Amino acid sequence: MNDRSPGPVADLTRMRWLYAIAAASFLPALAFYYVGEEAIFPITSLEMWQSGDWVRQRLFGGNVQHNPLFNWLIIALASLTGWEHVLAVARAITIAATVGTGLVLAWLCRVLYRDRAFAAFAGLVYLTFIDIFFYRGWLAYADPLFAFFVFSAIACLWAACERRGVALLAVGAGSLVCALMTKALTGYVFYGAAALVLLAARRQYRAFLLGPASWAFHVASLVLPLAWLYLLPENAGQGGRMLAEIVDKLGYRGVGAYAVKLVAFPLETLARLAPAALIAAYFVWRRGAAVVEPADTHRRLAFWIVLINFLPYWLAPQSAIRYLMPLYPLAGLVVARVLWRAGAQAVALAQRWLVGLIVLKFVFVLAGFPAYQHWYRGQNYETAARDILAHTAGHPLYTTNVAASGLSVAAHIDILRLPAAPLTFPPADWESGFVIAYAPDAKLGQVARKYRLGGNDLFLVCRGSACGAPAQASPPGR
Repeated sequence: MNDRSPGPVADLTRMRWLYAIAAASFLPALAFYYVGEEAIFPITSLEMWQSGDWVRQRLFGGNVQHNPLFNWLIIALASLTGWEHVLAVARAITIAATVGTGLVLAWLCRVLYRDRAFAAFAGLVYLTFIDIFFYRGWLAYADPLFAFFVFSAIACLWAACERRGVALLAVGAGSLVCALMTKALTGYVFYGAAALVLLAARRQYRAFLLGPASWAFHVASLVLPLAWLYLLPENAGQGGRMLAEIVDKLGYRGVGAYAVKLVAFPLETLARLAPAALIAAYFVWRRGAAVVEPADTHRRLAFWIVLINFLPYWLAPQSAIRYLMPLYPLAGLVVARVLWRAGAQAVALAQRWLVGLIVLKFVFVLAGFPAYQHWYRGQNYETAARDILAHTAGHPLYTTNVAASGLSVAAHIDILRLPAAPLTFPPADWESGFVIAYAPDAKLGQVARKYRLGGNDLFLVCRGSACGAPAQASPPGR
């Protein structure tokens, strides 16, 4: 399908340069301190590596029953770069997944529309969605990698239908398995909904989708995860845990909270897809059906895949926007197509906004966020970790603090005291030592030190002979 270009503003080289610069804006994040609960994967990866347990994802010695593909990638790279760089390694993987997702979207758009300029524009629209660009696209969580694999599976399926490509089916099935090994069963739900839309809406796809090669690869994509979950003794109960997490989102919290959620969730989603989604909404409002071409089958298919997958998260009593990350690229296709059909003015306006956003991002990553981490929360995690090690030298040290600040401090301690074993929860019969606690706890011991970390307090408590020296005053916090 060849569509008319919006004009010189859609120059392919310019689009590619903007994409490259936008991708480069993620690189300063490699040097940031811990944010939120990012420390989970560095901690669990180090524990898996030191214990030689490649199946169970361990946190402070416990089994959290999550799938370990992200950990495996971190372990492989951190073993090469040095474990002192584990956070940068984890972020590098998520950044690569984010940028890679945009490239897969551009590839899919090129397959569907045979227009390189539009493909590059769609990739740029996705990469600069504000939720991706400023936050979730670089955080060391599993969500960006999960989104990469889920969307890659859908993109390969769609492209395979267009090209009758059996090899693409195999790649898509493999990517779907990788999605489960990264995070959750919901990857199959996203993929299944997409497959049903393609099957129902495009008659020319049906023979291929229902052919023997398709059946073989899709059955294999189900058998392999089932073998992982139910044939390995170490994974006992993991499938039930993942299902329970899904069912837990159906927990009802009252009429008022549910009504607020029904109104707020789509508005929050639209805001997180700014600025391109808001610009597209503006042109739809101003020009109506003129920018929503009925004959554009591919855009309609992408829209229905997004909508069908969006509805359960919207209607469920509990959900979070980050669960929708696998849908962001398809939303990017829809948004980019609306802007493209709106013509040169719309594409030029979007480009100006995106250029401004890229400039703002560089200010944010080079000055704004580093200052925040230096003065308020981030650097003080490492400062607290060093002080705790100095104060507890020669005594056992444990942790019970699984809040974001406690995880971040523990991650620093694990690296600073290598090759010693990582921190664990205290054993039931411990008699003397220190524990990093979330709050003062007389059952654990007496408070030895207190640290102010941003808006949270972290406590170091002691028990037994470790409390022989009087507690010192807390060091000045940032």
